[in-house]
Amino acid sequence: MAGHRSNCIAQAMQLLRLPSSTSRVTVSRAPSHLRPPRTQTRTYATSEEAVSPAAPEIDFSTSSSRSPARIVPASPAYFSGSPRFIDHVLKLEKLQTKYSGLPTMEASEAPRMAWFKLAQFRDFVGEPVPTKKYKSLVKILQRLNRIQPAAVPAEVRSTLESFLRPGNPYAQQLAPPTVDESGRARGRGKRKESSAVVHLVEGEGEILVNGRSLVDVFKRVHDRESALWALRCTQRLDKYNAWINVRGGGVTGQAEAITLATARALLVHEPALKPVLRKAGVISVDARRVERKKPGHVKARKMPTWVKR
Repeated sequence: MAGHRSNCIAQAMQLLRLPSSTSRVTVSRAPSHLRPPRTQTRTYATSEEAVSPAAPEIDFSTSSSRSPARIVPASPAYFSGSPRFIDHVLKLEKLQTKYSGLPTMEASEAPRMAWFKLAQFRDFVGEPVPTKKYKSLVKILQRLNRIQPAAVPAEVRSTLESFLRPGNPYAQQLAPPTVDESGRARGRGKRKESSAVVHLVEGEGEILVNGRSLVDVFKRVHDRESALWALRCTQRLDKYNAWINVRGGGVTGQAEAITLATARALLVHEPALKPVLRKAGVISVDARRVERKKPGHVKARKMPTWVKR
C-alpha cells in the first residue's frame, strides 16, 4: 500500500513539470519586411562572432572640422605646480645650451648684477617658488652673466635684464667722501642701539664728545681706549681733532660706535691706512644685536625657576 502511494506522487510531479498539451498557444510570426529592426545587445560571450568590431581611427584630413581631438596647452609646464617658474627655467636652460660655446670670464671678473630677491621673484611670477629652486635659477643667470661682454648676444642681454631688481644698486656708484672746505672729514658709525657722527680735522689731539671731554663721558679706561683705538693703532692721536656726537644705547655701544665712525673719517684723510685699520678690526661692521625677550621667559632664553613645592 505504501509503495503504491509513492508511485502516485511521483507520477503527479512529472505531470506538473511537463506542459499540458491543451495549454499550448500558437503565435503566428509577422512577415520579415514588417518586423522591427533588431538591436544588438551587449553580451559577455568570448566567441569571435559575439564580439563587436573596434571603432575605426579618426581621419582628420577628411573630417569637416579641423579642430583637434583635445586642447593642447601652449606651455609644457601647464600641468605642473608652478608653470611660469618652470617656463623661465626652460628658457634659461635653452639659452645656456645654445650659447655654451661663447667665451667666458672668471666669476670674480663678471659684472655685478642685482637679481631679484626671493620675495620679489615670487611677486614677479605670482607663484610660491621654493628657495632651493630659485637658487638653481640664479646659478643659470650667473653662468650666462659670465659671457664676455663683447660677445653677449642681444637675446641673452635682454633676458638677464628682465631678472634685475628695479634700480640696480651696483649700477649706481656713490661719490666717494671728501674733505669739505673747512678741512673736515665726516664719518658715521653704529653699534647695537647707538649711533655716532665724527668730524675729524687736523689739529693737536683735542677730543670732544657731545660738547664734553672724553673722560667725563666715559668713566672706564676700557671705553676710552675703545673709542680712540682707530687713532691709537695708527699713531694719529696728536695729529687730529675730533668733534663727536653720539646718542642711543649704553656706554659700551656708544664707545664702539665712535670707533667705527672715527676709522671711517680717518680713511677720508688717509686712504692708505686701510690695511692697518682692517687688521686692527675697526672698520668692520659688527651687526650683532641683543636677542629679544620672549613671553614667559625671564630673558631671551632663561626660564623662570621651577619649584616643585
